[in-house]
Amino acid sequence: MSKTKRFFSGLLTIVVLVVALVVWIVLPWFAVAAIALAVAAWLAFTRSGALALAATRIGIAGLPQRWGASSVIVIGIAGVVGVLVAMLAMGEGFKATLSNTGGSDTAIILRGGSQAETNSVITRDQEPLVSNLPGIRRGADGRPVSSPELSQVVNLPSKADGTDTNVQFRGVGPSAWALRPNLKIVEGRRFTPGMREMVVGRGAQHQFAGLEVGKQVRLANQAWTVVGAFESGDSHESELWADVDVLGPTYQRSAYQSVTVALDGKNGFKQLAAALAADPRLKLDAMTTHDYYAKQSEALTKFLRILGIVIGTIMAVGAIFGALNSMYAAVAGRSREIATMRALGFRGSPVVVAVMLETMLLALLGGLLGALVAWLAFNGHTVSTLGNNFSQVVFQFRVSPALLWTGLKWALGIGLVGGLFPALRAARLPVTEALRAA
Repeated sequence: MSKTKRFFSGLLTIVVLVVALVVWIVLPWFAVAAIALAVAAWLAFTRSGALALAATRIGIAGLPQRWGASSVIVIGIAGVVGVLVAMLAMGEGFKATLSNTGGSDTAIILRGGSQAETNSVITRDQEPLVSNLPGIRRGADGRPVSSPELSQVVNLPSKADGTDTNVQFRGVGPSAWALRPNLKIVEGRRFTPGMREMVVGRGAQHQFAGLEVGKQVRLANQAWTVVGAFESGDSHESELWADVDVLGPTYQRSAYQSVTVALDGKNGFKQLAAALAADPRLKLDAMTTHDYYAKQSEALTKFLRILGIVIGTIMAVGAIFGALNSMYAAVAGRSREIATMRALGFRGSPVVVAVMLETMLLALLGGLLGALVAWLAFNGHTVSTLGNNFSQVVFQFRVSPALLWTGLKWALGIGLVGGLFPALRAARLPVTEALRAA
């Protein structure tokens, strides 16, 4: 029976620790600031607070003698924060790359109900009807700024390990350059319409082999010449571009997948959407390009966030128990010191706060170390992953201040929970027994 009780008692302790950590993590920054100000005021303006500060100074002064146990807490929490921030930074980087693609002044038109270009079809006889719809801006030559496009997934060897990797080969119309003004040719030139030439994004160049300007790439049993490289700061940097009227026949594609258009003023999108809905021949939907690419990032970003939190929680539970063991050992080793303070008039609350502050200080050091390592190792690190079109999207990890703050909250939460039970034990330590044992 005692074993059963101990089992359920231990299980209840784990549940309490996890719940306490979750509650702390979800607190908004102003709630954390309010708690910190309340504790600071108590320490500064009350007698118990002054005693707690004095006891904390004594504990901190003894940390060098307990560097082994202290380093367990610091390193354990640093590991949790480093892994958590790195996982979340991956999701943030992917989301930022796709969110930076497109804008509110352009729209992408897909087949009705399609979630991505890969499952959309726009026939060639529909394209002239689409391009002349109201809401689409016209250029200086009086023609609509419209680019019929298709996307073909091709395989290229990865520079990392030489394995075949999916890459998006995009066929674009003449207006594609005007629709993406942030896209700049940084080496070579644009492809010549009607020729089997391509330009490649810098991100694709860095990740995949054989894309240097001047080289030829064999795709669909045809030789394509790389004539230029471009930068755009968004997901298009992961792509290869060519003339849509050359790419389509090469892959026996008789239809387009999307039409990207420039919108005519603030009401352009409303006019375009209304015109599409009113024409039963088309059965097409439109979205602003910003909304379309932001939507493409939702699923993976959510998955990476959940995965990071799950892994972080598992590691955090381990770090909490490491902190518990270390602080229990520290309290046991300082039993005579704590008993002496109690005999001198230190009540339970100052002792509890002193042990808690000591643990929180170690947790803060671990959090700062983990955040620093994550920032130095991962911020700006370039990787690629599969996007919704089953091709690689090249992006950079993004370690933002918000993520660093999240990591520090986790660190302080681990310290808060990990120091609670040892602090309560220290406060309940019988003075006479502790002095006699010492």
